[in-house]
Amino acid sequence: MKLTHCYLCNSNSFLNRPGKVRDNSNLEIKECENCGLVFLSSFDHIDQEHYKDSGMHGNDLPEIPEWLKETEKDDERRFQFLKDKLTNRTILDFGCGVGGFLLKAKTISKSVSGIELETRLQKHFIENSLDVSTDLAELISKKKTFDLITAFHVVEHLSDPVSIIKSLSKLLNQNGELIIEVPSANDVLLTLYENKAFSEFTYWSQHLFLFNANTLDALIKRTNLKLNWIKHIQRYPLSNHLYWLTKGKPGGHKIWNQLNSVELEKNYEAVLAANGLTDTLIASVSLNKE
Repeated sequence: MKLTHCYLCNSNSFLNRPGKVRDNSNLEIKECENCGLVFLSSFDHIDQEHYKDSGMHGNDLPEIPEWLKETEKDDERRFQFLKDKLTNRTILDFGCGVGGFLLKAKTISKSVSGIELETRLQKHFIENSLDVSTDLAELISKKKTFDLITAFHVVEHLSDPVSIIKSLSKLLNQNGELIIEVPSANDVLLTLYENKAFSEFTYWSQHLFLFNANTLDALIKRTNLKLNWIKHIQRYPLSNHLYWLTKGKPGGHKIWNQLNSVELEKNYEAVLAANGLTDTLIASVSLNKE
């Protein structure tokens, strides 16, 4: 069934965004003319069992060591960014994937827990002494609360993110904080650079929504929680963008690794962030005590 109204503002006036959904030609990319929310034309391809059965990976199911290696850079970035919030605190990572962030967090946190639907990972979690549940409702029923809850690149996969964020808020202690990280609809390759090859690669059937700073703000407002801040983060460096612009292919940050430097990445991120054109957004949310 095709969506007829915007999830955030209920408008029925949409634009078709340029580009393709790389793994499902039947889907279109819509953008609400009223609020700017970007979303897929249908969510019917995602059912309740999809993520439990490793459906996110399709036919390209990664082995656990390979998966951990792929997420290492992001896991370390998040660990360093949140280090002060992790120390001696109770942590829950919602949609923790293979658990790379939790393995780092457990070295300095009071306790770490996770929620992950993909059932094949349970043996891996047990072997690494990670307490990971497959059921959010069950965890809520235990009335346990956490100092910090993280949701890294999860919210865009949810057909009803408001409901899930509200449920997660039940697991926050009174002074707790929820950190949400999502890919940005305003990625410079899509907007300023208007790179056709990237627009036919980056949209994915598993990403039901793409948010910008305004629509992420609107999403949080619908949960009746308090938005503390939104920050712009750039995951991929200039070398990756230059490769897209010249070759029309991914992987430039690896192939042209000689162009990478910490200082260049920091400066490029700062320029993109100042213009709202990064590839990633991070938001801090807490309970509304008013």
